[in-house]
Amino acid sequence: MAENIERVNCLIIGSGPAGYTAAIYAARANLKPVLYTGPEPGGQLMITTDVENYPGYADGIMGPQMMDDFKKQAERFGTDIRYAMISKVDFSGDVHKVWTDGGDELHADSVIISTGASAKWLGLESEKRLSTNGGGVSACAVCDGFFFKGQEVGIVGGGDTAAEEALYLSKLCPTVHMFVRRDAMRASKIMQERVKNAENIKVYWNTETEEILGEEEVTGVRVKNNKTGETTEIPVAGFFVAIGHKPNTDIFKDWLDMDDVGYLKTIPGTSKTNIEGVFASGDAQDKVYRQAVTAAGTGCMAALDAERYLAEKGIV
Repeated sequence: MAENIERVNCLIIGSGPAGYTAAIYAARANLKPVLYTGPEPGGQLMITTDVENYPGYADGIMGPQMMDDFKKQAERFGTDIRYAMISKVDFSGDVHKVWTDGGDELHADSVIISTGASAKWLGLESEKRLSTNGGGVSACAVCDGFFFKGQEVGIVGGGDTAAEEALYLSKLCPTVHMFVRRDAMRASKIMQERVKNAENIKVYWNTETEEILGEEEVTGVRVKNNKTGETTEIPVAGFFVAIGHKPNTDIFKDWLDMDDVGYLKTIPGTSKTNIEGVFASGDAQDKVYRQAVTAAGTGCMAALDAERYLAEKGIV
């Protein structure tokens, strides 16, 4: 083995609730974990303002502060946190090889993947501005819908996620304006029926979002009918983007089993992938719940699975 190749017991790829939780458990088990944060240290919570649904924070907490707390706890137990990205992997042997974007090569006895998933956005300047400053644009109705209780909101999307989130919002908001780009939804028939039967969900067919209105906070949305060309401005206090997520798993596609979208497949009830010694956690493998608390839970599972794997191999 070349002298410049580093050998580690437990390598964690990605930060966020899953990665940091895995690091806490792995470090306390004396696995001496090395964590690479990736391009977005802290993950999606770094663009989340108030987090009120994570247990233990009775008064709520800002997303970036919460992730800083996670990071400090992982460091307290000895996690080696590195601000770089893993750009290539080779899982062909018993020892898992990875390379950083700086060209460093590491060999890991176990790997925990917590690279997360990124929300798909419309690409509007106003969308970016009002989502990063807590102005009322969100990609998670379950996370942020409560803040708009009693107010009218808009949501864009036509799949199952959009339908589920529209229904969730309909229990909090007097009117949910739902914008669907085509003349039909992609959602399952049962979800379509539930949306149609919800009296306070107003569906706009063949409709695209042109602009989200408001400087500091959302005040409305301007939409365009792509059949007639007619534009309409609708007052809303919040705007939700539900056009899907893309798991950050491209570098693993030659090695790990994943679905057609890219979510990593794990053996039910575990964090184990199809490669021995490689474990998946968080939103990289969870397309159903996508919550900070569930991500943290699977990070715990991955660390415990890695610890047992290494113990069985006699490595730790």
